[in-house]
Amino acid sequence: MSALPPETVQAPDGTVLVLRSCEGYDELEACVRLQIETWGYDDGDVIPRRMFKVAQRVGGQAIGAFDPAGEMAGFAMAIPGMKPGPDAAQPQVPYLHSHMLAVTPRYRNAGIGRRLKLYQRAEAVSRGIRLMEWTFDPLEIKNAHLNIHRLGVIVRSYSPNFYGVSSSRLQGGLPTDRLHAEWWMDSERVKAILSGAPCTPPQTQETIMVPQAIGAWKASAESVGRAQAVQAENRERFLAAFGRGLAVVGFQTDNEGNGIYELARLNLPNPGEL
Repeated sequence: MSALPPETVQAPDGTVLVLRSCEGYDELEACVRLQIETWGYDDGDVIPRRMFKVAQRVGGQAIGAFDPAGEMAGFAMAIPGMKPGPDAAQPQVPYLHSHMLAVTPRYRNAGIGRRLKLYQRAEAVSRGIRLMEWTFDPLEIKNAHLNIHRLGVIVRSYSPNFYGVSSSRLQGGLPTDRLHAEWWMDSERVKAILSGAPCTPPQTQETIMVPQAIGAWKASAESVGRAQAVQAENRERFLAAFGRGLAVVGFQTDNEGNGIYELARLNLPNPGEL
């Protein structure tokens, strides 16, 4: 990782947190502990400390948010990758896959996750990396709102049961279906969304809804079947829409708290031009 200077952010309770690259094995081990506390993974699913170390070594990221006592409030971890480029002059382009982000219960819903993503972006752009990708559960309304509405990602692909069986208690036993977020970090679209400037997305051609109650349904053995039905229906709709060349370009919540994905046709050879 490049030596991006640490950044401070004030939490709603007044605590000043420092965002910076993790240093030493103790801080990497803190990432592992928070990972287990957040998802409830067993030993077969948890990402070990050595993988965080390798990520830093090979050009990825292991970024932490720390309180004044040096305790971890959150972390973000990314690994590097290569994708096919737009033409023969640029056959391969580098990108980062942001594999994990977690925040302690004290600082959840306080904007710390977004600030960690922004620090990831600043570090990546400082190295000339324009694209960051990650996966997220299509049924998680808060994550979709952050990723699409607050950060400006687009989505053009859907993977059914991407990770296979998961020990995470957050999965509720459902298949690990995932949307693939594309964050074109220095595009005009992203810069406008991050700055709060007006940003007019392409005209919406289709919407896909996630019920507000989906989290409660996933957590209950009596109602998990309802969540499975929503997942199955939305899976087919996403796959069909992406097959027609549509992309997720917006996300809203209605008065009842239901999440609404907005899909449109981009009509651009490179989404980085948005």
